[in-house]
Amino acid sequence: MWLSFRLSLLVLSGLLAGCAASVLPASLQMQVDRTLTFAQLKDSPDSYRGRLVIVGGEVLSAKRLKEGTRIEVLQIPLEDSQAPGKDRTTSEGRFLAMQKEFLDPATLPPGTRVTIVGEVSGATILPLDETDYTYPTLEIKYLKVWPMRDNQASRPGSYSGPAWHPSYGPWYRYYYWR
Repeated sequence: MWLSFRLSLLVLSGLLAGCAASVLPASLQMQVDRTLTFAQLKDSPDSYRGRLVIVGGEVLSAKRLKEGTRIEVLQIPLEDSQAPGKDRTTSEGRFLAMQKEFLDPATLPPGTRVTIVGEVSGATILPLDETDYTYPTLEIKYLKVWPMRDNQASRPGSYSGPAWHPSYGPWYRYYYWR
């Protein structure tokens, strides 16, 4: 009796853990090509046209266009929870995700972490600083927006650490810590 109870509890906890680990709708679970890496996609986006992939990262910009909303994302590898990691230095590049239905760009401010299931639609070349950049491009099938972390709550580009003061500026921070 005790053994069957423990076995049932173990099976139930395994099932619950499996359900909690996935943020994807059940209808997309089996369709996603999990063998395709972002590096492969970046190297040859046209070769993977039509494949469904899961990628994530931080929103760099969102812009409303005639054909939908274009989201520029800094790719960050996904954790086991399918949320993008926290270390931006692990990024392998950028990608564009297109949402055909209306999506207000104000709902995706820079720094918003997202996980996207998208169908590869090829590549888009756009200027990035003083060069042209080839972005793998996806058509969004599912978009998961993750809650902002505490350190993202302030405006992007602002410093809100303990040693910054508007009267002293960044030099105060330098001398304060030395």
